[in-house]
Amino acid sequence: MSDTPYKRILLKISGEVLAGDQNFGIEAKFLKSIASQIVETANQGVQIAIVIGAGNIFRGLKVAAEGGDRVTGDLMGMLGTVINSLALGQEICKQGVDAKVFSSVSMHSVADVFTARDAKRALKSGQVIICGGGTGNPFFTTDTAAALKAIELDCDILLKGTKVDGIYSADPATDPNASRYESLSHADVISQDLKVMDTAAFALARDNNLPILVYELEAKGGLSGVLDGSVRSTRVG
Repeated sequence: MSDTPYKRILLKISGEVLAGDQNFGIEAKFLKSIASQIVETANQGVQIAIVIGAGNIFRGLKVAAEGGDRVTGDLMGMLGTVINSLALGQEICKQGVDAKVFSSVSMHSVADVFTARDAKRALKSGQVIICGGGTGNPFFTTDTAAALKAIELDCDILLKGTKVDGIYSADPATDPNASRYESLSHADVISQDLKVMDTAAFALARDNNLPILVYELEAKGGLSGVLDGSVRSTRVG
């Protein structure tokens, strides 16, 4: 069993991470690496729910910025999250842990429609659940979907896996003077307009006392290391 104080978690994975060193699509070695972290943690007795973005496939906001219809763009993005969810679910199953994909967008031949009742039942049975389709509504990001699902599922904490080891005052890839935070309040993140997740997600987490850990998804020690404190992260809340 795990030594972590967290018994049920929600992991938010950016779609871009699945692309790995590519600019588009899903890179097999990164998919396998992420799945192995999840499997290791699930085998320690932690109940895991997952929300994935679709930035490796499609971005509705980009369509809107170029003059396209935002609603149609967001719907296309939701379909992209389902593609990523199916790919990750299959890889988790291949590595020996049962996974179940839900969708907030009705597509019965592809995935079960998400309800908190059914998702909680699957978590209690030991399945990893993956929630595709965002919130099921346009104008909401998968960050907001992650916060919403974490609250609906009574998760102890929300984890956001990124390409850096926490929250910085600016993008460390472009600003060498960016400083890293060990901890912040939800209000601090919102007032400083820190961009690791969107404001709606942080506001939802704040209003429901949901803590957030931001960490490097490919960090040595992986997801289990973040949960036991051996891998560096920034705590919000």
